[in-house]
Amino acid sequence: MTLKLKVLSAAAVTTLLFAGCAKEETKKSEAQEKKTEQTAKKEETKQQEADFVQAYKDGIAELDKAKDGKEVDFDKVTKLYKEKLQSLVQKRDGEFSEQIDPTITAALEAGKKKEMEPMVVRQLFDKLMQKEFFQSMRHDFKEIDTKWGKKDDVKKEMEEALAFYKGVEGTVGKRDTAYGTQMASTIKGGFDEMNAAIDKGDKLAFSLGKQVVDKTLMKTFYFATGAEPHGYATKMVEEAKKDEKKAKVEQAEGWAFYQAVYPYVKKAAPEEAEFILKQFDLKTDVKTVDAKAVNKAFVRGFAKVALGEYKESQENFGKDKGPVTALEGALFINMIENDLKTVLGEQQTAELTKTAQSYLDAVKAKKKEEADKLLPQIESTLNKVVETAK
Repeated sequence: MTLKLKVLSAAAVTTLLFAGCAKEETKKSEAQEKKTEQTAKKEETKQQEADFVQAYKDGIAELDKAKDGKEVDFDKVTKLYKEKLQSLVQKRDGEFSEQIDPTITAALEAGKKKEMEPMVVRQLFDKLMQKEFFQSMRHDFKEIDTKWGKKDDVKKEMEEALAFYKGVEGTVGKRDTAYGTQMASTIKGGFDEMNAAIDKGDKLAFSLGKQVVDKTLMKTFYFATGAEPHGYATKMVEEAKKDEKKAKVEQAEGWAFYQAVYPYVKKAAPEEAEFILKQFDLKTDVKTVDAKAVNKAFVRGFAKVALGEYKESQENFGKDKGPVTALEGALFINMIENDLKTVLGEQQTAELTKTAQSYLDAVKAKKKEEADKLLPQIESTLNKVVETAK
């Protein structure tokens, strides 16, 4: 499904050029100093975020010794985590009411004490830190909403978000290769829309671009966990037939990546969210995991999330939130588009994606009569998905 991000253009910006005089030269000098100071701060911020990502990569480099059966220096990784990454993780824990820091700390400790396989520790550290970079991007996006109108501050937050994205970019590329998708290009397009919107002062366009980036990253994590045929649910079930130890590593990978989407799914589909969580739980015997049931739970869960977004779009018709939530609904449909072809068939899936786009266009254009005609069609099909994907 190709979602056309039709940005609603802001009023044209007029640049005023003043004739130079002694007084203006002084102002120009002061402005230049301020700009230089802001540039320095911006570069410092970029470097800080880049340091987080580099520290993560350094930790992975040490943990990767486990792949070759070599001894991992867990003291080194723990020291690196505590000195360079823990503060970031603790901030996100406080903001999103999560417990990722104690999980990473406990995993590193268990690895050191040989109570947990080094490769399991490696995957938990890797995937949970990627999830934290994703959450940090969300934090920066929220900061932009708060600081909107202060262009320099907003641009600084965008630089931070882009630096954090470097920590998850590799995972996006892997899933694109596995599924033949173009998620990296979609995300780049979303970022481009956001930057253009900041320059124009168009907050709605920024919000639409933000949703494209956010939901495409969620799609990446879904592809890594519950999608068929390359998600960790399918991988660990297949691996369990040959090597239970390797299957356990893949279960840890799936569990850690799932943390990035679990809170979102839980709000709209608590039963499905908990079922998926239990299947990826390391206490669950991998030989008992049902990969197809995990996939169907994801499909039902995301269909329910989409229904919630469409309800919000109807309630907020005529406001900026209307098209934003309409786009979110369409993006959640896009997330499970491949699965929908199995559940609904090719033709009905194509009709649903087309109707979702038409509805988004109608909401943007504030054509209520048209939107009211299209929405029941989308809701009926999504409810069918919830009932059929069992």
